[in-house]
Amino acid sequence: MKVSYLMLFGGFFIGISSINAQDKTNLKLEDAIQLAWTKSNEISLASTKVETKKQELQSAKNTQYPDLKLTGQFLQLTEPTVKLEFDAGSGSFPVPDRMLIGQASLKLPIFAGMKIQNGIKLQDNLFQAENAMASKTKEDVAMRVIDYYANLHKAQRTIELLKENQKSAEQRVTDFIALEKNGIIPRNDLLKAQLQVSKIQLSLDEALNNEKIINYYLVTLLKLPSETRLAVTESDLINFPKNSVPTDEQPAFQNRKDLEALQFQEKATQDNIKIAKGDYYPNVALTGGYAALNLNNVVTLENAMFIGVGISYDVSGILKNGTQVKIAESKALEVKNTQELLKDNIRVQVQQAITNYDLAIKQSAVYNQAVEQATENYRIVKDKYENGLSDTNDLLEADVEQLKSKIAETIARVDVIQKYYELLSATGQLSQTFNLSKI
Repeated sequence: MKVSYLMLFGGFFIGISSINAQDKTNLKLEDAIQLAWTKSNEISLASTKVETKKQELQSAKNTQYPDLKLTGQFLQLTEPTVKLEFDAGSGSFPVPDRMLIGQASLKLPIFAGMKIQNGIKLQDNLFQAENAMASKTKEDVAMRVIDYYANLHKAQRTIELLKENQKSAEQRVTDFIALEKNGIIPRNDLLKAQLQVSKIQLSLDEALNNEKIINYYLVTLLKLPSETRLAVTESDLINFPKNSVPTDEQPAFQNRKDLEALQFQEKATQDNIKIAKGDYYPNVALTGGYAALNLNNVVTLENAMFIGVGISYDVSGILKNGTQVKIAESKALEVKNTQELLKDNIRVQVQQAITNYDLAIKQSAVYNQAVEQATENYRIVKDKYENGLSDTNDLLEADVEQLKSKIAETIARVDVIQKYYELLSATGQLSQTFNLSKI
């Protein structure tokens, strides 16, 4: 042969992986994604962070409610020396030996520079931002499952084509052995046919190894038993409307969850600025309480109730708080700049995804034609070989080109599906495809 068989197919095995097993399980892509959303450690962590923000929001809401405190004391006294400044008469003054004190106090904030309300808004925006990031994590996990599925199908289909070609190559060797014994062909032609079988076996072993690797990655992500072997068909990969292809970045600006998270974070920084400015104002609170006192043998105080308004004002804070306001404003600017940077990256990502999808469609069409051309070329060369008009090199090379075109056509067809999902991911529409919001 003029061209190394392994070199022809080496490029197709890069990044492809999965399994070699007799019994395989079929799992549709949508089911696999929902299983990953249920089992993934990343999503579990994201959900935990959302729950944390939810509790922080509730804690912020609790600050608007009154503070109620109850205190009580029982004190055993020694024999105190009691002196009265007024005339108590000739009788002796009783000596107390214990004291009971009970008190209840209530404090209700009335005005705190709007810090309480803005604090609640800040935590609510942070909660919404964390929710958006959790959705983005789900999209990322879904895209990883899709990539594994696509590459697994490429590997399994490649193995099928190699095995089919191996059978025909082995049959050719059997025929050549008979022809060589009868002196019809030289031994060199038989050796070339045998060499092709060996190269096919090497390529098959490599493909089987790649299949085993990606299958392990996939079942690990899905938290399935390590011995699980998955079978993927092309129909398993398709789960999208074929008539909705994004053509610009506008859907991304509306649907990207990472951008949505930054938008909520920007709102939170504006709330933080308002909180910092709230220190310029006094704090006003409604206070009330109840007190009781019993000094044994001396005095009993009951039903001592009080209510009033308390005002506190940190005068020195007026001078010091300017720095805190500037820090809050600087952080807000950081988030705004980060948001603009992400928008630029989104434009690039979407444009690249559109270009890659268009290229995949064009390549698939070319490879479809290539299969027809390579098949017809092999038929012609084989016919010429049988009539003594071409040599063994031409026959084997035509066979390689035919197999190469079939593998390339399979990979290109799956690439179209894969690149479409990547386009959906870049525009933030992958979640809609798999009903992520319902999970």
